[in-house]
Order: sequence, then structure tokens, then C-alpha cells
Amino acid sequence: MARRNPRVFLTATTARLSGLLVALLLLSGCSSVFFYPDRVTYITPDRLNLEYEDIYLDTADGETLHGWWLPAEAPENNARGTVYFLHGNAQNVSSHILNVAWLPERGYNVFTIDYRGYGKSTGDPDIEGALHDVETGLRWLAKKPDVTDRPLYILGQSLGGGLGIALASEWTQREEQPRLDGVILDGTFSGFRKIAREKLGGFWLTWPLQIPLSWTIPDDYEGVDHIPRISPVQVMVIHSVRDGIIPFHHGEALFEAAQEPKEFLQTDTPHGATFVIPGYRREVLRFMNAGR
Repeated sequence: MARRNPRVFLTATTARLSGLLVALLLLSGCSSVFFYPDRVTYITPDRLNLEYEDIYLDTADGETLHGWWLPAEAPENNARGTVYFLHGNAQNVSSHILNVAWLPERGYNVFTIDYRGYGKSTGDPDIEGALHDVETGLRWLAKKPDVTDRPLYILGQSLGGGLGIALASEWTQREEQPRLDGVILDGTFSGFRKIAREKLGGFWLTWPLQIPLSWTIPDDYEGVDHIPRISPVQVMVIHSVRDGIIPFHHGEALFEAAQEPKEFLQTDTPHGATFVIPGYRREVLRFMNAGR
């Protein structure tokens, strides 16, 4: 009997944890599948020898967002364009900044924000809130004089790409100004509900509930439904055959759903590591230059 006590304790604990996990997922609408923020500052742009400005934006629902403006390393008012960078779901912008730190030297301004609940931004993250946040950032850019007369691109990685698709499609359909000149999606899932179902199905505690739990996620912002509406703005879909977080078939599905003009860049790096490779940077620069 003594040898069975630990097993009985483990079984009871596992049952409680399983019930707690399911309850949390139901209460949060599966938000924990998408958002893993923290408030640690990992690196600031000055440590990378970049000029930058802290930007604070107020949202319509009372949150304050923090972002960074990185001006292009170019003669005054002579930037090649501006890249609005939407980062992935973990940590905060300070851990993702290396993905775009190379762009100012190439003549591009960069603007990036932390979604609510990330870094120095207030609030708690959820899909609807994050969608409001990325629109708030784009509207700030739209009023910046040194942006409106230059090409403007959205670069979204992983979760940021999912948010960027919804933002770009609505911006384009409403004929908002300034017009977007390109949308770049790196390692992005084909839909919030689709990837949630896959992730829940890969964990034995939630496998039996993958379908009902995924239904708690609104299907209003599935990437494959919205990406066709970005046209006639050009789209580049980037996805790695070695992506262990967002499987390659998600990139294929997005590219198939997108309308012309579009490009697909197949890569061979881990998730979120595209811009470590100089050749992939050059492909993105070529794409942006083609849309000027």
C-alpha cells in the first residue's frame, strides 16, 4: 500500500491540474494559446547603436501602449520608407527588436509597439484588444509627416502576422490613407481558430476538448479569409520548412488564399529566425523596392 500512495497523489493532482487548465482556457477564450507576455527589458535600441524614441499611445478603451520609433539612417526626410513591425506572441518588443534592427541602416524607418499586457504597455492581452492596439499604432503612423509621403509596409511575425492580416485587409477595404505598399508575413498561422485547435490537439490534457475549446475563439479574423482582401496591395508570405511552432502548411494556405500580387519565400530556419540570414533580408528588401 505504501508504494501506491505516490501514484494516488499524482493522479489526484493531475486531475485537479487538468480541470484547472480547462477552466482557465474556457474563461480566457483560449487567449493563453496566443499570448505569453512579460515585462522584462531585454535590450534597448541604443545597445545596438540605433537612434530611437520612446512612443506612448492611448487607446480608445483606456490603455497606454509603448513603442519604439527607429528613424532611418538616411539624410533628413530621405528615408526609403517605413516598416510597421508587429512582433510575435512571447516576451515583448525588446526581445524581438533584432528582427528589424538591420532596417534603419538600409534606409527604412521602423515603428513597433507592444500590445496591451506586454512590456511597458498597460492592460491584459486578448485578441480583440491586440487588434485595436495594432490599429492604434498604424493611425499614429498615418499622422506622422515623414511617413505619409514614403512607402509604408507592415511586417508581421507569427502572432503579429495574424494581427497584421486583419489590420491590412480592413485598412485596404476602407481605402484608408496612406495606402499600404506591401504586407510581409513571416511564420504566420492561417487562422486563430485553426492554430488553436492544432495546439490543443497536441497536448494530451486538452486533446479531447480541442474542438469545443477552439470554438471559444471568434472566427472573424481567420487569416485565410482576410488575406484575399489585402489585394491590390502586394503580399509576401515567408515560411520555413523547419518551423517547429507554426507548421509549414499554414504558410502554404495563406499564400494560396492571397490574391495577386503575391510572393512566397520558402526558408530553412527555426521559427522567428528568418532575418539572421542575409540572403533572406535581401529578398525582403527586393520585395519592398519592387513596390515603390
